[in-house]
Amino acid sequence: MLIIKIMRHIEIYDTTLRDGAQSEGINYSVSDKLKIIKKLDNLGVQYIEAGWPGANPVDNEVFNQIDYSALKNAQIAAFGCTRKPGIREEDDNILKTLAASKASIITIFGKAWDFQVTEALNTTLEENLSMIEGSISFLIKSGKEVFFDCEHFFDGYKANPEYALNVAKTAHQAGAKRIILCDTNGGTLNNEIYKITKAVVDLIPSALIGIHAHNDSDLAIANSIASVDAGASQVQGCMNGYGERCGNTNICSIIPNLQLKRDFDIIGENISKLSDTAKQIAEISNKSLNSSMPYVGRSAFTHKAGVHASGVRKNSQTYEHIDPSVVGNSRRFLISDQAGSASIKEKLNNLRFVQNISDDDIKKIIDEIKKLEWKGFAFEGADASFEILVMKVLNKQPNFFNILGFRVIGDTITLSDVNQKTISEASIKIEIENEIIHTVSEGDGPVNALDKALRKALVEKYPEIHNFKLDDFKVRILDSKDATAAQVRVNIESSDGLHKWDTVGVSENIIEASYMAIVDSIYYGLIMQGAKSICAPAAARLP
Repeated sequence: MLIIKIMRHIEIYDTTLRDGAQSEGINYSVSDKLKIIKKLDNLGVQYIEAGWPGANPVDNEVFNQIDYSALKNAQIAAFGCTRKPGIREEDDNILKTLAASKASIITIFGKAWDFQVTEALNTTLEENLSMIEGSISFLIKSGKEVFFDCEHFFDGYKANPEYALNVAKTAHQAGAKRIILCDTNGGTLNNEIYKITKAVVDLIPSALIGIHAHNDSDLAIANSIASVDAGASQVQGCMNGYGERCGNTNICSIIPNLQLKRDFDIIGENISKLSDTAKQIAEISNKSLNSSMPYVGRSAFTHKAGVHASGVRKNSQTYEHIDPSVVGNSRRFLISDQAGSASIKEKLNNLRFVQNISDDDIKKIIDEIKKLEWKGFAFEGADASFEILVMKVLNKQPNFFNILGFRVIGDTITLSDVNQKTISEASIKIEIENEIIHTVSEGDGPVNALDKALRKALVEKYPEIHNFKLDDFKVRILDSKDATAAQVRVNIESSDGLHKWDTVGVSENIIEASYMAIVDSIYYGLIMQGAKSICAPAAARLP
């Protein structure tokens, strides 16, 4: 007998542009929002909440500029609220603005907690129900499809289950196409979420139920899954878990959890775009993507311990719950004093510029790594410095220039009686093709001055340096008991507009540590650009 398995479909409703925009440190422009809409549509989410029309000029312009006809997967929703107490729907400015919106779907919220009705709205429970019914009916008559967010639903149910259920039932009877249960304060546990969602599903089985969970108890994803288990068919959330306070359900985790672990129909093959979409939206949001974020983070499939690396090389299931490529991510092996030969071998297999390394060479590389890490070097976050180290050990490093010496000085100049400015000046002497080049440059601090002086000395011979940019600069004190004489580790992230690479330097002198990381950064950048080695090899200069 042929058994046909029908996958249950779960809708993803993205509210990054509204709830996510309420995250501390996020300020989307019109252009930002339009870019994110394209990314989300390309990912395959079903609904994108683009903002609140009338709330601010940015959201107004976004709804005007969206190319609705170009959307391949998503429908655009506009957000708002029910009418105010004591007035007619047709006199409510918010409802009139929503009705005039170009969005075909309007999501409005209303109070489902009796405490909120009497204390925040300062009205009666009966009037609140009338506001919900009237607002939904008004928008439907205006030609809109309406979703209704039952704000504070779970707290409301625990305080007065009869009234909370009445709110959901009233919205459904008024014609709302989705009834979304909101854990607005984010304090409900997942067993409660399941029980309460199930009560709504049993009361109004013809309704399509959604879940909108906040992460204040670090349970937004678990709560969303519990609600789905109880019968919810829509999950609302934000990319990368953005949202007010502790954030909302992280769409980057809920999609693979439901699609890969529970076999729900979510976004199909588009799931392979998940990691890139997360990174792109983080970049647009001017946020660093959390490296430890499940599924899409840089560290999600990263292995440091030698035992782990060895196991994964034999069978990835030993220490990975899914194949990282399924969500568009990749496996990484970190190099450290905890790494064995398996980690090193896997890392060496992924080097860009060094190939065919023997077992004897691997032993030399491991010995050098352990010696340097004893001094404070850490290569797990400095892939470029690691590859340069391998080249040095194997005597395969191209030699672009020889540094003969550098000097950095600082001086304070008086601008006025109350205003002084400290300036830094660096001079550097290098040798290229038997030519001595000596340059001087000022900068905003000694490291910047040194970086500028080195670039100034090299740019005529290596114009590729014009494209190199230092994106990030981090300093770590390795042993605070030595106070200002402590060793410091400097990590630098660089880019050429297309690629990023990381380098490291260690010294008791922060300028020398920075110099090491800067030199490695420029060397690696030149190697990537295919620059020709035009200098005679210098003596091995391991750090």
